[in-house]
Formats: sequence, structure tokens, C-alpha cells
Amino acid sequence: MEKDARCWLVDEGTRDPSHLEDLLESLGWEVHRLSPPFSECGELESKGCEVGVVLLEGLSSKQLSQLESLMIKSHCLWLAVASASVMEDADHRRLVATLCHGVVEPESASSDLGCLIKHTAFLSWLQTQDAESRHSAAAMSSDAAEYEMVGTTPAMWKLFQTIRKVAAVDAPIFISGESGTGKELTAQAIHERSPRTSAAFHAINCGALPDHLIQSELFGHEKGAFTGAAQRKIGRIEATNGGTLFLDEIGDLPLELQVNLLRFLETRTIQRVGGLEDIAVDVRIIAATHVDLEKAVEEGRFREDLYHRLNVLQIKVPPLREHKEDIEILARYFFERFSSEKASRLKGFSREALLVMRQYHWPGNIRELINRIRRAMVMCENPLIQPEDLGIERRKISRHSMSLDQARDTAEREALVAALGRNRHKVLPAAQELGVSRVTIYRLMEKHGLSRPEACPTAKS
Repeated sequence: MEKDARCWLVDEGTRDPSHLEDLLESLGWEVHRLSPPFSECGELESKGCEVGVVLLEGLSSKQLSQLESLMIKSHCLWLAVASASVMEDADHRRLVATLCHGVVEPESASSDLGCLIKHTAFLSWLQTQDAESRHSAAAMSSDAAEYEMVGTTPAMWKLFQTIRKVAAVDAPIFISGESGTGKELTAQAIHERSPRTSAAFHAINCGALPDHLIQSELFGHEKGAFTGAAQRKIGRIEATNGGTLFLDEIGDLPLELQVNLLRFLETRTIQRVGGLEDIAVDVRIIAATHVDLEKAVEEGRFREDLYHRLNVLQIKVPPLREHKEDIEILARYFFERFSSEKASRLKGFSREALLVMRQYHWPGNIRELINRIRRAMVMCENPLIQPEDLGIERRKISRHSMSLDQARDTAEREALVAALGRNRHKVLPAAQELGVSRVTIYRLMEKHGLSRPEACPTAKS
């Protein structure tokens, strides 16, 4: 053990206070003692210790409470030294069960502690490396945005590139995609990267409002325009002046209101309900729907002239089943994002859970993935989330026969996509990781239809 290996030591018990310190130093550890009141210990971050050791004998209930908070803040693994009699106390048992990686009795500390602390320190290092790897995989791009989209696959590269391109111009945008794929997140990402980012972003679901309220909601109304209009109301379009208005489920907009929206797009002016004045408004419109608007136009349910006005720039958000290689990074990202909702014993996903998530069809896309993960984080009673916690049964997963060549090609493509994703889509590091040449990587990319993006974005757009 090198001398720069550091550990915390909480030793305020009835035994000789130098006993554990001398033992740890003889094992090559640089010991940093923590003493009550633990709430005042402010050097946790500066020392950067790999592991902590706590002697539980002699600690009061108040000190145990302070110690629990300190152990959580330390972000390292802890070992407890406690006798069988001490472990009979419920508070001591709970602290060890929830926050300690292992426990040894004082009488056997000299023989057992050295091996245990060495392995605990190594485990702590592995967890740190894993956390840094996940953070790197989901690292935000240099033009940081509040709204985050995570992915490393070619389907997501294409989406990120398109977002950056369309954000630079001011034409209307039409976003298509299945329900739950993240169309509003895409619109928010476009707004945050556009020249309008300092102005308002408003979203309205055209299918969530009754027909008689949509016109007033979009265009506003004057006082007395209809029964119940006790005062003037500013509509969403006018309130978004200078910014971006996202019209979700535009396919559900009634035909009579489609005329009014078309007039606004052509003249850049609106009239409030009950008003005669033309009001100039500068708003960028982003529309989205999960239905086929071309078919709706053919069937007479959507105006063709409005469709062409809205469909100047197009973005298609891929369903989750088309970029299943992103499922693990998405799952871990949302696990961290909602970590405040989980029990302290919950550490992550089991391999079986990750496998089942890859095999599942995800009809509800990202929205369903988030909901299942949040439910599992609350309901799981084990350290790792299992398939049953996600509510996904293996027998419900569609199975189809696959030849050996097909299975080999699938595994080859998944390995290639994963390696490129981990290496920010740089060919040379991916080739070194896979143990092949750059020429082989290019050949495999061509074989599996993977195009290298013009400017490689990072995992989070």
C-alpha cells in the first residue's frame, strides 16, 4: 500500500484511541481523524480519502445522527469496527446495514481489517471510474443548454446535427415522431440554440384544449368578446413575441382555426377575438404531431397550404426502438437524475434488467422508459433493479428466430456503435479499444450503414 493512500478514521470510543490509527498506519495508510461534532467537519472534499473506518463503540445517538450525515457527504465507502454487543442496538445496526460496506469485530481487526480495507478502497476506485465514465458519456456539449437530450448512436447524432442546423435560421419547423419520443424537448433544444434564446419559449398542446377555447388561448380576446370575457386576455402567440411558440399535436387543430394560424404565418399579425386591430407579432413557430399530416391533408382534415407553411424545415425524432444502444446510457442518466427518489440501498441496474430493457419494444418510447425507471426506483427492495421492478416480463418480449450470421452481425454492429459512442465518435480511439485498424472501423461503418457526422457532438445535446 502506497503512503499516499488516505483514509478517514472515526475513533472516539472507550478503547485506546491510537489503536486503530497505529494499525492503519502500519498497513501504509495516511490517516485523517474525524472527531465530534461531526456536523462541523469541513475538510471532506480537500482530503479526498478513498475509504473510511469508524469505531462504533462509545458513540451517542446524537453523534450517530451526525455521523450518518457525514458518511453520506464523504462520497466514499465505509467500514465499521463493532462488537456483537454494540450491534444489538437498532441505531447501530441501521447505520451499518445502510452505509457500511463491511464490519469487523475489534478483536479481529488486526488480522481482518487490512485485507478488507484494501478491497474496499479498490471497489471505491471502481465506482469512481464508473461514475466518471457515465458522466463523460452524458457530458453536455460546449454550448450548454438547460434542456438535455442524451444519446450516442447514429440516429441521435443525426438529430443533434439537425437541431444545430435549423436553430441557426428563423423559418418554421415541423417535428414528427411517435408519442413519447421527446418532440417538445427537441423544440426546447432548438430554441435554446437559436438567436431567440433570451426570449420566451411557450408550448401549447392543441389536442388538450376544447375547440371553443383554442382560439382565445392562441390569439387572446378583448373584454366582452363573449360571455365570461370579463377582461382582455393576451394569447399565447402575442405573449411569445420575440421568442418561440411550440404547437404540439398540430394535427388536432380544428379546420376553422387552421385558417387563422395560416393568416398569422403569412402576415405576421393577429387579431384578438372580438377585436379589429391588427397586432404585429414576431414569433417563430415550431409544430409537431404524431399523426401523418400528409394523409390528413389527403383526407381533408388538414389544410394543404398550412401544411406547406409549417413544413419548411423538418425534423424526425426517432423512436427508442431505433436506437436501443442508447437505452443503457439513458437508464443510468435518469437513474441519477431522479436519485433523490430512491432508497439509499439502491445502487443501479442488474445485468438482467439492462438486457430486458434492450429487448423490450418500448411502445411509449422515452416517456415510458422514464416512468418505468422511476417506479422501479421506488418499489425495488434490492440493491439492483430487476426486470420485475420495471414491470417488464420476459414472456411479453417478442422473440423471433435469428440465424448465426444475423446474430453475429447484430453483435458486431452493437459493439461498433458502443465503442464509437464511448470515444466521442473518434475512429482511432474506437479502433484501439476494439483491437482493430482504422481501415477495419471504416469498413464496418460502411457495412452497417453508419455514417460519421460532420461535427461530432457529445452525448448530450
